[in-house]
Amino acid sequence: MSNPRTEAVKAYLLDLQGRICQALEGEDGQACFAEDAWVRDAGGGGRTRVIADGAVFEKGGVNFSHVFGAGLPPSASAHRPELAGRGFEALGVSLVMHPRNPHVPTSHANVRFFSAEKDGEEPVWWFGGGFDLTPYYAHEEDCVHWHRVAERACAPFGAGVYAEYKAWCDRYFHLKHRNEPRGIGGLFFDDLNTWGFETCFAFVRAIGDAYTEAYLPIVQRRRHVPWSAAQREFQEYRRGRYVEFNLVYDRGTLFGLQSGGRTESILMSLPPQVRWGYDFHPAPGSEEARLTDYFLQDRDWLGLAPDNHTP
Repeated sequence: MSNPRTEAVKAYLLDLQGRICQALEGEDGQACFAEDAWVRDAGGGGRTRVIADGAVFEKGGVNFSHVFGAGLPPSASAHRPELAGRGFEALGVSLVMHPRNPHVPTSHANVRFFSAEKDGEEPVWWFGGGFDLTPYYAHEEDCVHWHRVAERACAPFGAGVYAEYKAWCDRYFHLKHRNEPRGIGGLFFDDLNTWGFETCFAFVRAIGDAYTEAYLPIVQRRRHVPWSAAQREFQEYRRGRYVEFNLVYDRGTLFGLQSGGRTESILMSLPPQVRWGYDFHPAPGSEEARLTDYFLQDRDWLGLAPDNHTP
């Protein structure tokens, strides 16, 4: 099913995976990514890269996949029923990094391309992706930096793009059953094809390339902050929210499982240690309480910047 568009996207995604892994390995300084290539029986495969037990990253993965088949799975066609029954091709890089230190946030990023085809009709294609940040002990400086990089990546594509995709991210990464955001957001977009292929592809490259610029300065700023056993327990408790979102709501997880993807690669995003406590509430006025009381509020982080705009 591959065509020049798909091959161009695939080449970029494989290169992106390599560059991100190299940057994260360099930051960790101890652990390296192990690679696991896999083949999907129904068509396609992927390249899973996982890092574990590092100086900074307790567990993380940067996965590339390219799968295709005769019909879109329900998670992909539920909001586009007119595409049901079409052959499909899906490519993407998806990553999640779970640091050991509770003061270093968890990060997630994803960029992907879908094409749905039917004999005698034009292919229907779209891009999706974004990146978001999940802190445990949050800092305004980090939140502003994360969103400033996101705004800068969006700026060449229109004045309202960052605001639109920031709001979409806030809506998407929301745990309805908890009535709280998963983190402090970032960018999220899907079904992107309105600008034409070349511009949409350029936008996706801008977002993919911005991830390390957004994340690594935060890691460098917080990786050496001392932490206690109690802070580690709180991190594990908040990681439970991450698991709940990924298993209940995440469209990428559902697509991977419904399309017969590789389960180990799909569930790579889950943290290595996590806890749930019955009806747990942090002490009022504590750092832990401030996470939900102040930071997890779908806030306008750029409004807190000294210059109130991206330079």
